[in-house]
Amino acid sequence: MSIATGNTADLWALVAKELWRKARRRLRGGPVYRWRFAGRTPERVLIAPPDLRLADQQIALEIYYGRYPFAGQMIETGGQSPFQIEGANREWQRSLHSFRWLRHMRAAGTELAAANARALVGDWIASHGGRISGTAWEPAVVARRIIAWLQHSSVVLQGAELPFYRGYLKSLAVQIRYLRSMAREMTDGEEKLRARIALAFSALSLPASPSALRNATRNLAEELERQILPDGGHISRNPLAVLELLADLLPLRQTYANQAESPPEALIGAIDRMLPALRFFRHRDGSMARFNGMGVTIHDRIAAILRHDDTAGAPLLHAPYSGYERLSMGATTVIADTGLPPPSQVSDKAHAGCLSFEMSSGRQHFIVNAGIDAYGSEEFRPLSRATAAHSTAGLNDTSSARFSHSPRVNGLLGARLIRGPRSVTSHRTDTHGMQGFIASHDGYVPLFGIRHEREVALSAEGTLLSGTDRFLHGDGASGRHDAVTIRFHLHPEIELYRDDRGRLVLAAPNGDRWVFTSHEVAPQVEESIFFAGLGGPRRSRQIVLAFKASQLPEVNWQFVEAHGSAY
Repeated sequence: MSIATGNTADLWALVAKELWRKARRRLRGGPVYRWRFAGRTPERVLIAPPDLRLADQQIALEIYYGRYPFAGQMIETGGQSPFQIEGANREWQRSLHSFRWLRHMRAAGTELAAANARALVGDWIASHGGRISGTAWEPAVVARRIIAWLQHSSVVLQGAELPFYRGYLKSLAVQIRYLRSMAREMTDGEEKLRARIALAFSALSLPASPSALRNATRNLAEELERQILPDGGHISRNPLAVLELLADLLPLRQTYANQAESPPEALIGAIDRMLPALRFFRHRDGSMARFNGMGVTIHDRIAAILRHDDTAGAPLLHAPYSGYERLSMGATTVIADTGLPPPSQVSDKAHAGCLSFEMSSGRQHFIVNAGIDAYGSEEFRPLSRATAAHSTAGLNDTSSARFSHSPRVNGLLGARLIRGPRSVTSHRTDTHGMQGFIASHDGYVPLFGIRHEREVALSAEGTLLSGTDRFLHGDGASGRHDAVTIRFHLHPEIELYRDDRGRLVLAAPNGDRWVFTSHEVAPQVEESIFFAGLGGPRRSRQIVLAFKASQLPEVNWQFVEAHGSAY
Protein backbone atom coordinates (compact mmCIF):
# COMPACT_ATOMS: atom_id res chain seq x y z
CA MET A 1 0.00 0.00 0.00
CA SER A 2 1.47 3.34 -1.00
CA ILE A 3 -0.59 5.86 0.98
CA ALA A 4 1.69 8.11 3.01
CA THR A 5 0.77 9.81 6.23
CA GLY A 6 0.89 13.55 6.66
CA ASN A 7 3.16 15.55 8.96
CA THR A 8 2.96 18.80 10.86
CA ALA A 9 4.08 20.92 7.91
CA ASP A 10 1.39 19.35 5.74
CA LEU A 11 -1.17 20.09 8.46
CA TRP A 12 -0.37 23.79 8.60
CA ALA A 13 -0.43 23.93 4.81
CA LEU A 14 -3.95 22.48 4.97
CA VAL A 15 -4.92 25.07 7.61
CA ALA A 16 -3.75 27.89 5.35
CA LYS A 17 -5.57 26.37 2.40
CA GLU A 18 -8.77 25.98 4.40
CA LEU A 19 -8.64 29.58 5.64
CA TRP A 20 -8.18 30.78 2.07
CA ARG A 21 -11.02 28.51 0.90
CA LYS A 22 -13.36 29.93 3.55
CA ALA A 23 -12.43 33.47 2.60
CA ARG A 24 -13.19 32.74 -1.05
CA ARG A 25 -16.48 31.13 -0.12
CA ARG A 26 -17.54 34.20 1.89
CA LEU A 27 -16.55 36.41 -1.03
CA ARG A 28 -18.43 34.28 -3.54
CA GLY A 29 -21.51 34.30 -1.36
CA GLY A 30 -21.49 38.07 -1.14
CA PRO A 31 -23.30 40.55 -3.35
CA VAL A 32 -20.30 41.07 -5.67
CA TYR A 33 -20.30 37.49 -6.94
CA ARG A 34 -23.85 36.35 -6.25
CA TRP A 35 -24.92 37.22 -9.79
CA ARG A 36 -22.87 34.22 -10.97
CA PHE A 37 -25.43 31.86 -9.42
CA ALA A 38 -28.37 33.46 -11.17
CA GLY A 39 -29.56 32.11 -14.49
CA ARG A 40 -32.28 30.21 -16.25
CA THR A 41 -34.78 28.34 -14.08
CA PRO A 42 -35.45 24.74 -15.17
CA GLU A 43 -39.02 24.12 -16.32
CA ARG A 44 -39.49 20.82 -14.53
CA VAL A 45 -37.85 17.84 -12.85
CA LEU A 46 -37.42 15.15 -15.49
CA ILE A 47 -36.88 12.25 -13.12
CA ALA A 48 -36.72 11.67 -9.36
CA PRO A 49 -33.76 9.37 -8.60
CA PRO A 50 -34.36 6.49 -6.16
CA ASP A 51 -33.24 6.71 -2.52
CA LEU A 52 -31.79 3.56 -0.94
CA ARG A 53 -31.51 5.00 2.57
CA LEU A 54 -33.92 3.57 5.13
CA ALA A 55 -37.06 5.58 5.82
CA ASP A 56 -39.27 5.62 8.90
CA GLN A 57 -42.73 7.14 8.73
CA GLN A 58 -42.70 7.55 12.52
CA ILE A 59 -39.99 10.19 12.11
CA ALA A 60 -42.27 12.02 9.66
CA LEU A 61 -44.87 12.13 12.43
CA GLU A 62 -42.32 13.42 14.95
CA ILE A 63 -41.36 16.21 12.55
CA TYR A 64 -45.02 17.11 12.06
CA TYR A 65 -45.33 17.64 15.81
CA GLY A 66 -42.18 19.80 15.88
CA ARG A 67 -39.74 17.19 17.17
CA TYR A 68 -36.57 16.78 15.12
CA PRO A 69 -34.45 13.70 15.99
CA PHE A 70 -31.26 14.39 14.03
CA ALA A 71 -27.62 13.47 14.65
CA GLY A 72 -28.32 11.85 18.01
CA GLN A 73 -30.11 14.94 19.36
CA MET A 74 -33.86 15.50 19.76
CA ILE A 75 -34.92 19.14 19.52
CA GLU A 76 -38.48 20.35 20.02
CA THR A 77 -39.21 23.60 18.22
CA GLY A 78 -42.42 24.47 20.05
CA GLY A 79 -44.00 25.83 16.90
CA GLN A 80 -40.91 27.81 15.89
CA SER A 81 -39.22 27.24 12.53
CA PRO A 82 -36.45 24.64 12.90
CA PHE A 83 -34.31 26.86 10.65
CA GLN A 84 -34.33 29.57 13.30
CA ILE A 85 -33.34 27.35 16.23
CA GLU A 86 -30.26 28.45 18.15
CA GLY A 87 -28.13 26.29 20.41
CA ALA A 88 -28.34 23.06 18.41
CA ASN A 89 -25.01 21.38 17.76
CA ARG A 90 -23.32 21.63 14.37
CA GLU A 91 -24.12 18.07 13.29
CA TRP A 92 -27.82 18.57 14.06
CA GLN A 93 -27.78 21.75 11.96
CA ARG A 94 -26.06 19.96 9.10
CA SER A 95 -28.61 17.14 9.20
CA LEU A 96 -31.47 19.64 9.21
CA HIS A 97 -30.16 21.63 6.25
CA SER A 98 -29.23 18.49 4.29
CA PHE A 99 -32.93 17.51 3.99
CA ARG A 100 -32.22 13.78 3.89
CA TRP A 101 -35.17 13.48 6.28
CA LEU A 102 -37.53 14.11 3.35
CA ARG A 103 -37.42 10.36 2.75
CA HIS A 104 -39.45 9.85 5.93
CA MET A 105 -42.19 12.08 4.53
CA ARG A 106 -42.17 10.02 1.36
CA ALA A 107 -42.44 6.83 3.41
CA ALA A 108 -45.47 8.24 5.23
CA GLY A 109 -47.23 8.53 1.88
CA THR A 110 -49.93 10.92 3.12
CA GLU A 111 -51.09 14.31 1.89
CA LEU A 112 -50.36 15.67 5.36
CA ALA A 113 -46.71 14.54 5.16
CA ALA A 114 -46.38 16.00 1.65
CA ALA A 115 -47.86 19.31 2.80
CA ASN A 116 -45.48 19.40 5.76
CA ALA A 117 -42.51 18.66 3.48
CA ARG A 118 -43.58 21.45 1.15
CA ALA A 119 -44.03 23.89 4.04
CA LEU A 120 -40.55 23.13 5.43
CA VAL A 121 -38.89 23.48 2.04
CA GLY A 122 -40.70 26.79 1.54
CA ASP A 123 -39.57 27.89 4.99
CA TRP A 124 -35.95 27.10 4.10
CA ILE A 125 -36.14 28.97 0.78
CA ALA A 126 -37.55 32.03 2.55
CA SER A 127 -35.03 32.02 5.41
CA HIS A 128 -31.83 30.75 3.73
CA GLY A 129 -32.36 30.61 -0.01
CA GLY A 130 -31.27 34.19 -0.64
CA ARG A 131 -28.44 34.37 1.90
CA ILE A 132 -25.41 32.27 0.96
CA SER A 133 -23.70 31.85 4.33
CA GLY A 134 -23.46 29.63 7.38
CA THR A 135 -24.00 25.91 7.84
CA ALA A 136 -26.82 25.81 5.29
CA TRP A 137 -24.38 26.73 2.51
CA GLU A 138 -21.42 24.54 3.41
CA PRO A 139 -20.68 22.80 0.10
CA ALA A 140 -21.02 19.33 1.67
CA VAL A 141 -24.45 20.26 3.02
CA VAL A 142 -25.50 21.76 -0.32
CA ALA A 143 -24.52 18.54 -2.12
CA ARG A 144 -26.64 16.41 0.20
CA ARG A 145 -29.56 18.84 -0.09
CA ILE A 146 -29.47 18.83 -3.90
CA ILE A 147 -29.58 15.03 -3.93
CA ALA A 148 -32.43 14.94 -1.40
CA TRP A 149 -34.48 17.61 -3.19
CA LEU A 150 -34.14 15.73 -6.47
CA GLN A 151 -34.88 12.31 -4.97
CA HIS A 152 -37.98 13.51 -3.15
CA SER A 153 -39.18 16.20 -5.56
CA SER A 154 -42.36 14.21 -6.20
CA VAL A 155 -43.30 14.49 -2.53
CA VAL A 156 -42.37 18.15 -2.14
CA LEU A 157 -44.13 19.17 -5.34
CA GLN A 158 -47.24 17.06 -4.74
CA GLY A 159 -50.17 19.47 -4.92
CA ALA A 160 -47.87 22.50 -5.18
CA GLU A 161 -49.11 25.68 -6.78
CA LEU A 162 -47.17 27.25 -9.64
CA PRO A 163 -45.36 29.98 -7.59
CA PHE A 164 -43.97 27.37 -5.18
CA TYR A 165 -43.08 25.03 -8.05
CA ARG A 166 -41.11 27.79 -9.77
CA GLY A 167 -39.49 28.95 -6.54
CA TYR A 168 -38.38 25.40 -5.76
CA LEU A 169 -36.74 24.93 -9.16
CA LYS A 170 -35.17 28.38 -9.04
CA SER A 171 -33.59 27.67 -5.63
CA LEU A 172 -32.42 24.27 -6.81
CA ALA A 173 -30.77 25.84 -9.85
CA VAL A 174 -28.97 28.42 -7.69
CA GLN A 175 -27.66 25.69 -5.38
CA ILE A 176 -26.44 23.62 -8.33
CA ARG A 177 -24.56 26.56 -9.84
CA TYR A 178 -23.08 27.40 -6.43
CA LEU A 179 -21.94 23.80 -5.88
CA ARG A 180 -20.49 23.64 -9.39
CA SER A 181 -18.43 26.71 -8.52
CA MET A 182 -17.30 25.35 -5.14
CA ALA A 183 -16.75 21.63 -5.88
CA ARG A 184 -13.17 21.97 -7.08
CA GLU A 185 -12.30 23.96 -3.96
CA MET A 186 -13.70 21.45 -1.47
CA THR A 187 -11.50 19.60 0.99
CA ASP A 188 -10.46 16.24 -0.38
CA GLY A 189 -12.43 13.15 0.58
CA GLU A 190 -15.90 11.65 0.67
CA GLU A 191 -17.82 14.95 0.61
CA LYS A 192 -15.96 16.19 -2.46
CA LEU A 193 -16.91 12.99 -4.28
CA ARG A 194 -20.51 13.42 -3.13
CA ALA A 195 -20.53 16.93 -4.63
CA ARG A 196 -19.60 15.41 -7.99
CA ILE A 197 -22.35 12.82 -7.52
CA ALA A 198 -24.88 15.60 -6.80
CA LEU A 199 -23.89 17.49 -9.94
CA ALA A 200 -24.24 14.33 -12.04
CA PHE A 201 -27.69 13.74 -10.51
CA SER A 202 -28.72 17.31 -11.40
CA ALA A 203 -27.49 17.02 -15.00
CA LEU A 204 -29.60 13.87 -15.41
CA SER A 205 -32.70 14.93 -13.45
CA LEU A 206 -33.16 18.45 -14.80
CA PRO A 207 -33.14 19.74 -18.37
CA ALA A 208 -29.45 20.26 -19.20
CA SER A 209 -27.33 20.63 -22.29
CA PRO A 210 -25.32 17.62 -23.55
CA SER A 211 -22.11 19.46 -22.66
CA ALA A 212 -23.28 19.97 -19.04
CA LEU A 213 -23.91 16.25 -18.71
CA ARG A 214 -20.55 15.41 -20.31
CA ASN A 215 -18.72 17.74 -17.91
CA ALA A 216 -20.54 16.36 -14.86
CA THR A 217 -19.82 12.80 -15.98
CA ARG A 218 -16.15 13.52 -16.66
CA ASN A 219 -15.62 15.22 -13.28
CA LEU A 220 -17.40 12.37 -11.50
CA ALA A 221 -15.23 9.79 -13.24
CA GLU A 222 -12.02 11.61 -12.32
CA GLU A 223 -13.01 11.81 -8.66
CA LEU A 224 -14.05 8.14 -8.54
CA GLU A 225 -10.76 7.02 -10.05
CA ARG A 226 -8.87 9.07 -7.50
CA GLN A 227 -10.84 8.18 -4.37
CA ILE A 228 -11.95 4.57 -4.85
CA LEU A 229 -9.03 2.21 -4.48
CA PRO A 230 -8.44 -0.82 -6.73
CA ASP A 231 -9.76 -3.19 -4.02
CA GLY A 232 -12.94 -1.11 -3.54
CA GLY A 233 -11.97 0.69 -0.37
CA HIS A 234 -12.01 4.46 0.06
CA ILE A 235 -8.86 6.55 0.45
CA SER A 236 -9.96 7.44 4.01
CA ARG A 237 -9.79 3.72 4.95
CA ASN A 238 -13.13 4.17 6.72
CA PRO A 239 -15.54 1.25 6.06
CA LEU A 240 -18.48 3.62 6.64
CA ALA A 241 -17.40 5.73 3.65
CA VAL A 242 -17.87 2.70 1.39
CA LEU A 243 -21.42 2.20 2.69
CA GLU A 244 -22.39 5.87 2.47
CA LEU A 245 -21.01 6.37 -1.02
CA LEU A 246 -22.68 3.24 -2.36
CA ALA A 247 -26.01 4.61 -1.09
CA ASP A 248 -25.51 7.49 -3.56
CA LEU A 249 -23.66 5.73 -6.38
CA LEU A 250 -26.17 2.90 -6.88
CA PRO A 251 -29.13 5.29 -7.42
CA LEU A 252 -26.91 7.37 -9.71
CA ARG A 253 -26.16 4.33 -11.88
CA GLN A 254 -29.90 3.62 -12.02
CA THR A 255 -30.62 7.22 -13.00
CA TYR A 256 -28.20 7.02 -15.92
CA ALA A 257 -30.03 3.87 -17.08
CA ASN A 258 -33.46 5.43 -16.62
CA GLN A 259 -32.42 8.37 -18.77
CA ALA A 260 -30.96 6.08 -21.45
CA GLU A 261 -27.51 7.55 -20.83
CA SER A 262 -24.33 5.50 -20.61
CA PRO A 263 -22.79 5.71 -17.14
CA PRO A 264 -19.04 6.28 -17.10
CA GLU A 265 -16.88 3.18 -16.87
CA ALA A 266 -15.39 4.63 -13.69
CA LEU A 267 -18.84 4.53 -12.04
CA ILE A 268 -19.53 0.95 -13.09
CA GLY A 269 -16.06 -0.16 -12.03
CA ALA A 270 -16.21 1.64 -8.68
CA ILE A 271 -19.53 0.01 -7.75
CA ASP A 272 -18.30 -3.41 -8.88
CA ARG A 273 -15.28 -3.05 -6.58
CA MET A 274 -17.07 -1.38 -3.64
CA LEU A 275 -19.81 -3.98 -3.18
CA PRO A 276 -17.30 -6.81 -2.48
CA ALA A 277 -15.36 -4.38 -0.26
CA LEU A 278 -18.50 -3.75 1.78
CA ARG A 279 -18.88 -7.50 2.25
CA PHE A 280 -15.18 -7.72 3.17
CA PHE A 281 -15.79 -5.54 6.25
CA ARG A 282 -18.88 -7.45 7.43
CA HIS A 283 -18.96 -9.98 10.22
CA ARG A 284 -21.40 -12.87 9.88
CA ASP A 285 -24.05 -11.14 11.95
CA GLY A 286 -24.13 -8.39 9.31
CA SER A 287 -22.32 -5.70 11.32
CA MET A 288 -19.27 -3.82 10.10
CA ALA A 289 -15.80 -4.08 11.59
CA ARG A 290 -14.94 -1.06 13.73
CA PHE A 291 -11.91 0.57 12.11
CA ASN A 292 -11.01 4.18 11.29
CA GLY A 293 -14.32 5.89 12.03
CA MET A 294 -16.81 3.00 11.89
CA GLY A 295 -19.24 2.92 14.78
CA VAL A 296 -22.71 1.44 15.15
CA THR A 297 -23.99 -0.76 12.34
CA ILE A 298 -27.62 -0.45 11.28
CA HIS A 299 -27.99 -3.88 9.70
CA ASP A 300 -30.95 -3.02 7.46
CA ARG A 301 -28.95 -0.22 5.85
CA ILE A 302 -26.27 -2.64 4.72
CA ALA A 303 -28.84 -5.19 3.58
CA ALA A 304 -30.53 -2.53 1.44
CA ILE A 305 -27.22 -1.87 -0.34
CA LEU A 306 -26.16 -5.49 -0.71
CA ARG A 307 -29.40 -6.39 -2.48
CA HIS A 308 -27.66 -4.86 -5.48
CA ASP A 309 -24.58 -7.09 -5.14
CA ASP A 310 -24.61 -9.71 -7.89
CA THR A 311 -21.20 -11.15 -7.04
CA ALA A 312 -21.27 -14.76 -5.90
CA GLY A 313 -19.15 -16.59 -3.36
CA ALA A 314 -17.36 -15.60 -0.18
CA PRO A 315 -15.96 -12.11 0.46
CA LEU A 316 -12.39 -11.31 -0.56
CA LEU A 317 -9.72 -12.12 2.02
CA HIS A 318 -7.06 -9.58 1.03
CA ALA A 319 -7.49 -5.82 0.58
CA PRO A 320 -3.90 -4.65 0.02
CA TYR A 321 -4.71 -1.14 -1.21
CA SER A 322 -7.09 -0.40 1.65
CA GLY A 323 -4.71 -2.08 4.10
CA TYR A 324 -6.83 -4.84 5.65
CA GLU A 325 -6.75 -8.62 5.97
CA ARG A 326 -9.61 -11.06 6.50
CA LEU A 327 -9.43 -14.62 7.84
CA SER A 328 -12.53 -16.79 7.54
CA MET A 329 -12.60 -20.48 8.37
CA GLY A 330 -15.50 -22.51 9.74
CA ALA A 331 -17.75 -20.15 11.67
CA THR A 332 -14.92 -17.78 12.66
CA THR A 333 -14.11 -14.43 11.06
CA VAL A 334 -11.09 -12.23 11.78
CA ILE A 335 -10.66 -8.77 10.22
CA ALA A 336 -7.40 -6.88 10.80
CA ASP A 337 -5.95 -3.44 10.07
CA THR A 338 -2.60 -3.92 8.32
CA GLY A 339 -2.25 -0.62 6.47
CA LEU A 340 -0.67 2.80 6.62
CA PRO A 341 -2.72 5.74 7.91
CA PRO A 342 -4.68 7.57 5.20
CA PRO A 343 -3.40 10.84 3.73
CA SER A 344 -3.59 13.72 6.18
CA GLN A 345 -6.34 15.56 4.28
CA VAL A 346 -8.75 12.61 4.76
CA SER A 347 -7.53 11.51 8.21
CA ASP A 348 -9.97 13.39 10.46
CA LYS A 349 -11.69 10.09 11.37
CA ALA A 350 -8.65 7.81 11.21
CA HIS A 351 -7.62 5.80 14.27
CA ALA A 352 -4.29 4.73 15.73
CA GLY A 353 -5.23 1.05 15.41
CA CYS A 354 -2.49 -0.41 13.25
CA LEU A 355 -2.34 -4.25 13.56
CA SER A 356 -5.57 -4.36 15.58
CA PHE A 357 -8.14 -7.05 14.81
CA GLU A 358 -11.70 -8.14 15.52
CA MET A 359 -12.85 -11.73 15.91
CA SER A 360 -16.39 -13.10 15.67
CA SER A 361 -17.71 -16.65 15.78
CA GLY A 362 -20.99 -17.24 14.03
CA ARG A 363 -23.17 -14.24 14.81
CA GLN A 364 -21.39 -13.41 18.07
CA HIS A 365 -18.56 -10.88 18.42
CA PHE A 366 -15.82 -11.81 20.88
CA ILE A 367 -12.82 -9.53 20.29
CA VAL A 368 -13.55 -5.98 19.06
CA ASN A 369 -12.18 -2.50 18.74
CA ALA A 370 -13.96 0.17 20.79
CA GLY A 371 -15.37 1.92 17.69
CA ILE A 372 -16.82 5.43 17.93
CA ASP A 373 -19.93 7.09 19.30
CA ALA A 374 -20.66 9.18 16.20
CA TYR A 375 -22.87 11.77 17.90
CA GLY A 376 -21.72 11.41 21.48
CA SER A 377 -19.57 13.64 23.67
CA GLU A 378 -16.55 15.16 21.94
CA GLU A 379 -14.40 14.34 24.95
CA PHE A 380 -14.68 10.62 24.12
CA ARG A 381 -13.49 11.04 20.53
CA PRO A 382 -9.72 11.13 21.25
CA LEU A 383 -10.09 8.15 23.58
CA SER A 384 -11.84 6.04 20.96
CA ARG A 385 -9.16 6.84 18.37
CA ALA A 386 -6.21 5.97 20.62
CA THR A 387 -4.24 2.75 20.23
CA ALA A 388 -5.40 1.69 23.71
CA ALA A 389 -9.00 1.49 22.39
CA HIS A 390 -7.97 -1.17 19.87
CA SER A 391 -7.12 -4.86 20.09
CA THR A 392 -3.44 -4.46 19.41
CA ALA A 393 -0.18 -3.65 21.20
CA GLY A 394 0.83 -0.25 22.55
CA LEU A 395 4.13 0.98 23.99
CA ASN A 396 4.54 3.19 27.04
CA ASP A 397 0.87 4.25 27.07
CA THR A 398 1.46 6.01 23.74
CA SER A 399 -0.53 5.72 20.53
CA SER A 400 1.11 4.52 17.33
CA ALA A 401 -0.27 7.61 15.56
CA ARG A 402 -0.66 11.15 16.83
CA PHE A 403 -3.52 13.55 16.19
CA SER A 404 -3.94 17.29 16.22
CA HIS A 405 -5.34 18.58 19.53
CA SER A 406 -5.34 22.27 18.63
CA PRO A 407 -8.90 23.65 19.01
CA ARG A 408 -8.28 26.14 16.19
CA VAL A 409 -6.97 23.48 13.80
CA ASN A 410 -9.67 20.98 14.71
CA GLY A 411 -12.36 23.62 14.27
CA LEU A 412 -11.18 24.11 10.70
CA LEU A 413 -10.12 20.63 9.63
CA GLY A 414 -11.19 18.15 12.26
CA ALA A 415 -8.62 16.27 14.33
CA ARG A 416 -6.21 15.27 11.55
CA LEU A 417 -3.36 12.84 11.83
CA ILE A 418 -0.05 14.63 12.20
CA ARG A 419 2.21 11.58 12.55
CA GLY A 420 1.86 7.83 12.25
CA PRO A 421 3.51 4.71 10.88
CA ARG A 422 5.44 5.36 7.68
CA SER A 423 6.31 1.75 6.93
CA VAL A 424 3.72 -1.02 7.24
CA THR A 425 4.41 -4.43 5.75
CA SER A 426 1.94 -7.30 5.41
CA HIS A 427 1.86 -10.64 3.64
CA ARG A 428 -0.40 -13.68 3.75
CA THR A 429 0.72 -17.00 5.21
CA ASP A 430 -2.13 -19.24 3.99
CA THR A 431 -0.83 -22.84 4.12
CA HIS A 432 -2.22 -26.35 4.65
CA GLY A 433 -5.81 -25.17 4.84
CA MET A 434 -5.01 -22.47 7.43
CA GLN A 435 -5.26 -18.75 6.83
CA GLY A 436 -2.93 -16.15 8.30
CA PHE A 437 -0.77 -13.09 7.85
CA ILE A 438 2.37 -11.43 9.20
CA ALA A 439 2.36 -7.65 9.46
CA SER A 440 4.53 -5.01 11.10
CA HIS A 441 4.64 -1.23 11.56
CA ASP A 442 7.20 1.39 12.58
CA GLY A 443 4.88 3.75 14.44
CA TYR A 444 6.97 3.44 17.61
CA VAL A 445 10.39 3.54 15.97
CA PRO A 446 10.87 7.35 16.09
CA LEU A 447 10.06 7.52 19.82
CA PHE A 448 11.29 4.21 21.19
CA GLY A 449 13.27 2.45 18.47
CA ILE A 450 10.92 -0.57 18.48
CA ARG A 451 9.03 -2.09 15.55
CA HIS A 452 5.86 -4.09 16.28
CA GLU A 453 5.28 -7.29 14.30
CA ARG A 454 2.14 -9.42 14.61
CA GLU A 455 1.61 -12.90 13.20
CA VAL A 456 -1.91 -14.34 13.25
CA ALA A 457 -3.21 -17.71 11.98
CA LEU A 458 -6.67 -19.28 11.94
CA SER A 459 -6.98 -23.07 11.82
CA ALA A 460 -8.75 -24.87 8.99
CA GLU A 461 -11.76 -25.62 11.21
CA GLY A 462 -11.90 -22.07 12.55
CA THR A 463 -11.58 -23.31 16.13
CA LEU A 464 -8.08 -21.99 16.92
CA LEU A 465 -6.80 -18.46 16.50
CA SER A 466 -3.11 -18.23 17.36
CA GLY A 467 -1.03 -15.10 17.48
CA THR A 468 2.51 -13.94 18.08
CA ASP A 469 3.54 -10.37 18.86
CA ARG A 470 7.19 -9.47 18.36
CA PHE A 471 8.97 -6.28 19.35
CA LEU A 472 12.03 -5.77 17.20
CA HIS A 473 14.65 -3.49 18.70
CA GLY A 474 16.59 -1.16 16.45
CA ASP A 475 18.80 1.86 16.82
CA GLY A 476 17.81 4.07 19.71
CA ALA A 477 15.94 1.34 21.59
CA SER A 478 16.10 1.64 25.34
CA GLY A 479 15.07 -0.81 28.03
CA ARG A 480 13.84 2.11 30.09
CA HIS A 481 11.07 2.90 27.59
CA ASP A 482 9.75 -0.44 26.37
CA ALA A 483 6.66 -1.15 28.49
CA VAL A 484 4.31 -3.15 26.25
CA THR A 485 0.56 -3.52 26.74
CA ILE A 486 -1.27 -5.93 24.44
CA ARG A 487 -5.03 -5.48 24.67
CA PHE A 488 -7.90 -7.71 23.60
CA HIS A 489 -11.16 -5.77 24.03
CA LEU A 490 -14.25 -7.91 24.61
CA HIS A 491 -17.67 -7.19 23.18
CA PRO A 492 -19.98 -6.00 26.01
CA GLU A 493 -22.17 -9.11 25.63
CA ILE A 494 -19.25 -11.43 26.44
CA GLU A 495 -18.90 -12.76 29.98
CA LEU A 496 -15.39 -13.42 31.23
CA TYR A 497 -14.39 -15.79 34.02
CA ARG A 498 -11.57 -18.13 35.05
CA ASP A 499 -12.14 -21.86 34.98
CA ASP A 500 -10.84 -24.34 37.58
CA ARG A 501 -7.51 -24.42 35.75
CA GLY A 502 -7.11 -20.64 35.96
CA ARG A 503 -7.71 -20.05 32.24
CA LEU A 504 -9.78 -17.15 30.98
CA VAL A 505 -13.04 -18.23 29.39
CA LEU A 506 -15.03 -15.94 27.09
CA ALA A 507 -18.71 -16.91 27.20
CA ALA A 508 -21.34 -15.63 24.77
CA PRO A 509 -25.08 -15.41 25.53
CA ASN A 510 -25.75 -18.20 23.03
CA GLY A 511 -23.50 -20.59 24.97
CA ASP A 512 -20.42 -20.38 22.72
CA ARG A 513 -17.15 -20.26 24.63
CA TRP A 514 -13.56 -19.53 23.76
CA VAL A 515 -10.54 -20.03 26.02
CA PHE A 516 -7.67 -17.53 26.03
CA THR A 517 -4.13 -18.53 27.01
CA SER A 518 -0.70 -16.94 26.96
CA HIS A 519 2.12 -18.93 28.52
CA GLU A 520 4.81 -16.24 28.66
CA VAL A 521 2.69 -13.57 30.39
CA ALA A 522 -0.09 -13.94 32.95
CA PRO A 523 -3.18 -12.27 31.44
CA GLN A 524 -4.92 -9.62 33.50
CA VAL A 525 -8.52 -8.37 33.24
CA GLU A 526 -9.30 -4.66 33.20
CA GLU A 527 -12.31 -2.43 32.62
CA SER A 528 -12.93 -1.04 29.15
CA ILE A 529 -15.48 1.04 27.18
CA PHE A 530 -17.24 -0.01 24.01
CA PHE A 531 -18.05 3.29 22.31
CA ALA A 532 -20.03 1.81 19.41
CA GLY A 533 -23.06 0.65 21.39
CA LEU A 534 -26.44 1.22 19.75
CA GLY A 535 -27.56 3.24 22.77
CA GLY A 536 -24.19 4.92 23.32
CA PRO A 537 -21.01 3.83 25.13
CA ARG A 538 -21.20 0.63 27.20
CA ARG A 539 -18.95 -0.78 29.87
CA SER A 540 -16.94 -3.80 28.82
CA ARG A 541 -13.74 -5.60 29.76
CA GLN A 542 -10.40 -6.31 28.19
CA ILE A 543 -7.70 -8.94 28.50
CA VAL A 544 -4.30 -7.31 29.01
CA LEU A 545 -0.77 -8.68 28.63
CA ALA A 546 1.77 -6.29 30.19
CA PHE A 547 5.56 -6.80 30.08
CA LYS A 548 8.90 -5.28 29.06
CA ALA A 549 9.99 -5.77 25.46
CA SER A 550 13.65 -5.92 26.54
CA GLN A 551 12.84 -8.89 28.78
CA LEU A 552 10.34 -10.58 26.49
CA PRO A 553 10.69 -9.62 22.82
CA GLU A 554 8.13 -12.22 21.67
CA VAL A 555 4.79 -13.24 23.17
CA ASN A 556 2.47 -16.01 21.99
CA TRP A 557 -1.27 -16.17 22.66
CA GLN A 558 -4.25 -18.11 21.42
CA PHE A 559 -8.02 -18.35 21.48
CA VAL A 560 -9.41 -21.89 21.36
CA GLU A 561 -13.08 -22.67 20.89
CA ALA A 562 -14.35 -24.71 23.85
CA HIS A 563 -16.55 -27.75 23.34
CA GLY A 564 -18.41 -29.75 25.97
CA SER A 565 -18.31 -29.40 29.74
CA ALA A 566 -14.62 -30.25 30.01
CA TYR A 567 -13.30 -28.39 26.97
